[in-house]
This record gives sequence, structure tokens and C-alpha cells, in this order.
Amino acid sequence: MAETAFVLIAHGAREAAWALPLRRVRDAVAARAPGLRVELAFMELMPPDLAECVEKLVAEGFVRILVVPLFIARGGHLIHDVPQQLDELHRQHPGVTFELAPPVGEAEAVVQAMAGHVLDMAGRAAE
Repeated sequence: MAETAFVLIAHGAREAAWALPLRRVRDAVAARAPGLRVELAFMELMPPDLAECVEKLVAEGFVRILVVPLFIARGGHLIHDVPQQLDELHRQHPGVTFELAPPVGEAEAVVQAMAGHVLDMAGRAAE
């Protein structure tokens, strides 16, 4: 068994359909890397939260958990809330290593994909 698991984390919303694209990301990761253990957590308004996902993964024996924010940029949640939660989870599970990745919106491939989308929309508007 791999020792590293991933938790994709997103903000959350009242509308259940809001989470569909994020579930598609999780499912795409799982489909492209079937041996990779990946969960999806939400900061607020919808389950599961980060602690629930971590508890599940620790119970499965994972000793390293990489949290990947499905956010465009760093804001209060990523500057304050998630690091505080990870500190608390580390206190509860001292044998587990927790790492917080940069938000996906900072990845150059994502920036270029968003720019490409805007340019596609510009091209359609010009037609």
C-alpha cells in the first residue's frame, strides 16, 4: 500500500450542484491514477470536512497526507484556516505527516488553461 494519500479541498457551497466540477476533478485523478488514494473535502457548508477525510485515511493506515487546495488563489482559508486545522490534526495524529500544496490556481498549467478558455470565449464573441 502507498503511504501517501491526497485530500483535495474546496470551499463548499449551499447548492449541491456547485460541487459537481470538483467531484469530476477527484474522479479524474482517481481514473488517471487508480492506485492513488484521493478524497475531496470542503471547508464549509457541505460534507465531508478535512478532519473527516483525514480520520478515514489515518484509519486506512496512511502516514502522509498531502492537502491540495482546489482554490484559484491564497486567501484567508489557505493562509489561516487550513494550516490551523492541519496543526490540530498533527497534534491528534503525531505519526502522520501533513503537507499543504499551493492552490491549483497558481499552477502555470491552470493559469494557461484559464487564459485559453477566455480566449476561446473571445473568439466565439467575435463570430
